Amino acid sequence: MKNVIILGSGRSGTSMVTGTLVKAGYFMGDDLWKAREANPKGFFEDREINSINEELLAPLIPPRIRIPASHRLKLPIKHLRQHQPIRQQRWLACIPVNASIPISVDLAGKIQKITAREPYCLKDPRFSYTLPAWKPYLKDTVFVCVFRDPASTSNSILKECSGVWHLSNSSTGIRISRRRALQIWTLMYQHILEKHYPTGGKWLFMHYNQALTSEGLSRLESFVQAPVDYSFPNPSIRRTFSREQVPKKANQIYQELCKLAEYEDLDF
Repeated sequence: MKNVIILGSGRSGTSMVTGTLVKAGYFMGDDLWKAREANPKGFFEDREINSINEELLAPLIPPRIRIPASHRLKLPIKHLRQHQPIRQQRWLACIPVNASIPISVDLAGKIQKITAREPYCLKDPRFSYTLPAWKPYLKDTVFVCVFRDPASTSNSILKECSGVWHLSNSSTGIRISRRRALQIWTLMYQHILEKHYPTGGKWLFMHYNQALTSEGLSRLESFVQAPVDYSFPNPSIRRTFSREQVPKKANQIYQELCKLAEYEDLDF
């Protein structure tokens, strides 16, 4: 039974894949976020792990421009909602590929404490950026990169940002355009393909659609050497689908991911 890190862009199927391993006996965290409409079967993300990754990313994100309360009523809502993510929004960050992730002694201690809880299966989209900070403390760990096409994922990100209060309200919300959502998708997988994957370790690349098949789940089961719940994935939950055109770079990355996953997307 291998320790597992599950990563990939938010809204790409990471929760579904992690959910198939819930019954295997993995430690996933002591305080998991509750299920809600966006993920009715659960997110399988721990608040402390999210918090650690948020703190790791914070120094790399420019601060928001503060708008005095006296001016807020005079501005349209679209100007109040800012582009830079704040706490609990940094899975929507755009981190350059050449950025280094600094880590404090305090955060290193927290990571060591969490990774001592073996066997663990830890999931957070932010790992797509922060994995180098965690990697020195990981033991006998394999990596599962989950993805789906950038057009559908970016549309799902937009839907999430418009439907969740802390992401959509005028005072703390974040402005996300389709272009920005595609940029998030592209940068996360660039980090994985150009920085994390080449440094070694055992990797499984898994398309969303593969997680809906017995063949794909069998492949996951063999890879993590732990029992998989084949009944967990529910195809009817998938609500967002798109075949809109995407930038050339996003398309190139998607094709590379599909090749690594041995998946052929005939529609893209």
